[in-house]
Amino acid sequence: MGEKLSGLLEKQGTSGSPKELAALAAAFRLEMFDVLHSRQTGHWGGSSSAAELTTALYFNRLNVRPENPGWEDRDRFVLSKGHASINLYTVLARRGFFSPKELPGFRTLGSMLQGHPSMKAVPGVDFSTGALGHGLSAGAGMALAARLGGKSYFSYVMIGEGCLNEGQTWEAMLFAAKYKPRGLVLMIDYNKVQLDGTSQEIMPLEPLAEKFKAFGWHLPAKKYDGHDMEDILASFKWMDSDDTWPKAVIYDTVKGKGVSFMEGKNAWHGAPIDNDSYAKGRAELVADLEKKEGAL
Repeated sequence: MGEKLSGLLEKQGTSGSPKELAALAAAFRLEMFDVLHSRQTGHWGGSSSAAELTTALYFNRLNVRPENPGWEDRDRFVLSKGHASINLYTVLARRGFFSPKELPGFRTLGSMLQGHPSMKAVPGVDFSTGALGHGLSAGAGMALAARLGGKSYFSYVMIGEGCLNEGQTWEAMLFAAKYKPRGLVLMIDYNKVQLDGTSQEIMPLEPLAEKFKAFGWHLPAKKYDGHDMEDILASFKWMDSDDTWPKAVIYDTVKGKGVSFMEGKNAWHGAPIDNDSYAKGRAELVADLEKKEGAL
């Protein structure tokens, strides 16, 4: 990581430009790749597809205090697709919630960084996730708690297609549409691939936006590119454009983003990264990072 990016991390603020955020996401993606290969465990595909989204949230959007993770007025974030934990851990560590020195211990006995995030073990994790489909229920509860407590924080929930295959997600959608809690934002990491195949093969979801609207949710007029920082920041502006709740945003993403031969392949959902694939893939990730750092 170059001096410019290291300087941005030291600021610990939320004002990154699109180019800075893109470079940070590339650096975090490379770090995730290294950790997953070293540990020979974890989920590369869905962690990589969400890299830009979580980077933009924590370095441009969320009102949080890493030195005080339990701050009552903080914005909340729930990673419903908890198997992408290495993504969340990397961003939280680099945002200052805990030392990045913890990352190499991912999924080792005694480490706080287990395969799925635990709110009791990891500073900055607002809700423990793992079983798909629970996240939106928790986020809706957080948003309602804000209303009852007279708070103005936002509650963000990130889900993937696996969560959308679960009935609890749709029940939570109905619940949120009825009570309309302010500040509830659902972010869909729509990478079109799951563990056993494409989402189209397993359980077709289209027309997804129309289904959300039919359930009483407020959506923008377009899907956003979940790997384009300018587009992601534009989606944030849309979130602030009116006071209609709940809101949902669909982000088109790519499973395994950043490594050409892994992109869009369900085989890389959670498979260990072998040495040959690591060497080839890492070269691509390094080249991408160097390109984005060079643009700063």
